Amino acid sequence: MRKRDVCIYLAILLLSALGSVAQKQTPPAGGPPKPFTVPAPTSFTLPNGLRVTMVPYGVVPKVTVAAVVRAGNLNEAADQVWLADITGDMIKEGTRTRSAEEVAQQVAGMGGVIDVNVGPDQTRFTADVLSEFGPKLVAVLADVVQNPLLPSSELPRLKQDALRKLAIDKTQPQQIATEEFRRTLYPNHPYGRIFPTEDMINKYSVSDVQKFYGDNFGAARTHVYVVGRFDAGAMKQAVTSAFSSWKKGPDPLIDIPKPSMQRSFSLVDRPGAAQTTLYIGLPIAYPGNPDYIPLIVMNSLLGGSFGSRITSNIREQKGYTYSPFSQLSPRYHDAYWLQVADVTTNVTGPSLKEIFYEIQRLQKEPPTEAEMKGIKNYLSGVFIIQNSSRQGIINQLSFVDLHGLGDDYLRTYVQRVNAVTPQQVSAVATKYIKPDEITVVAVGDKQKIAEQVAPYQNVSKTE
Repeated sequence: MRKRDVCIYLAILLLSALGSVAQKQTPPAGGPPKPFTVPAPTSFTLPNGLRVTMVPYGVVPKVTVAAVVRAGNLNEAADQVWLADITGDMIKEGTRTRSAEEVAQQVAGMGGVIDVNVGPDQTRFTADVLSEFGPKLVAVLADVVQNPLLPSSELPRLKQDALRKLAIDKTQPQQIATEEFRRTLYPNHPYGRIFPTEDMINKYSVSDVQKFYGDNFGAARTHVYVVGRFDAGAMKQAVTSAFSSWKKGPDPLIDIPKPSMQRSFSLVDRPGAAQTTLYIGLPIAYPGNPDYIPLIVMNSLLGGSFGSRITSNIREQKGYTYSPFSQLSPRYHDAYWLQVADVTTNVTGPSLKEIFYEIQRLQKEPPTEAEMKGIKNYLSGVFIIQNSSRQGIINQLSFVDLHGLGDDYLRTYVQRVNAVTPQQVSAVATKYIKPDEITVVAVGDKQKIAEQVAPYQNVSKTE
């Protein structure tokens, strides 16, 4: 045998041996999920009602500061949709002592930028800077929050931005479906008003913005979070000095909706659409209810993870869609479950059939222990990832505070997820995912899908 042939022969033997070893070896079993422990926070309340939570975290010399105000779209009147968003944009346009450019330059010199985000229940002011600049950041952030200039010169530009965003959003099928779904679920409530009209935006004045800010922003509605590496004494002094003189303002608005509990079907026509966007959902228990943790597990198993049943069915097995997902969507004392799927037009009806089939199967047949273990490990891992950054910890803490979940919620979350049984998952699926209370929205080519979706416009055909 030639030398070259010998080398080839030996190489084949080596690869075969390695392959055999690889086939025989199995990866070690993962250990039990570990509980998450939030570093001990320091909390205090100023005389004007403003609350403060400071959490030492990490080794990187950076600190994130957020002022979370209980004011958002919930506080808008029926003819003021997006006024909260425009107010948030106006707040970024400078203070009575600093121009917008000066604010940006000063915070950039600290290694960060101030971000303003408006949501249904809260408006967040957030910045992440080098630790040494933490106290200085607090002073600038407090100035932005308490003393916005709200300049009339910037309103026309911001209104044009809002009009462009509105025009774009109204062409997006998921945005269209969201509007119809929320309008149906929350009639006559701010949670159900997603888009303004062009006329609303055009009519907004600086006095509208000033009034919205004056009526809804104050210390009693604000919680300041400090997370990262920082000098605790210096940061406490900085927050106290910067926010103590702010007016107390009103207490948070409590306007809990009464969502629709009736079966509803809406078909929104998009002629020529290659896909149909499906929204299928209904109200469920909100955070703090004993059923909420089992609902989290149920959602992840049913449609809320890449390996979920609905995803496996209509994506992997049938090829009807690329990225279906389900979610629990909470607000203050309110939540709903929602399944979303962009499916090929000609399989709109079959997709609905399979989604309802998987819901009913979970109600009738508890998941196996192996399936439960995979979902619990997934949820435990995701939870740890969500708490692996300064901003992530602030998000979790503000969620707990908004919903009044208590100090042990984060500490015991992993254990409670892993204590959920297969029977509990089926029980909450049966209790909450009721066919006669589901809202279904289909956005697609009416001419091609009307006949397909006809069987799903009443309850009896889906049971």
